[in-house]
Amino acid sequence: MVHDFEDLAEVYKALADKTRLHMLALLACEELCVCEFVPILDMSQPSVSQHLRKLKQAGLVKERKTAQWVFYSMDGSRFPLLKDIVDSFPNVAAEIEQLKSRGLRVQCTL
Repeated sequence: MVHDFEDLAEVYKALADKTRLHMLALLACEELCVCEFVPILDMSQPSVSQHLRKLKQAGLVKERKTAQWVFYSMDGSRFPLLKDIVDSFPNVAAEIEQLKSRGLRVQCTL
């Protein structure tokens, strides 16, 4: 739970970027690996990682490591309003389906 204004400012700074909002919308659909964000967002892996780092620092996402891959999912435990905010985002499920149809969704499980 966010306990002070410093923490709250960190959350809102993380939410103040359209790429990070897009990432949260994607994570509301499914857990994703860093490498799966790259083709969806058309960004480099280091750029994706930087955005995810900011979301993690704000307590909005959590990570799970499997071998060399890091998977991210939403974490609403620190900021309970996150689910309500993300529910207002455009539906991006089709972007994940397109990733699957291109055969890119499974590259992290090889």
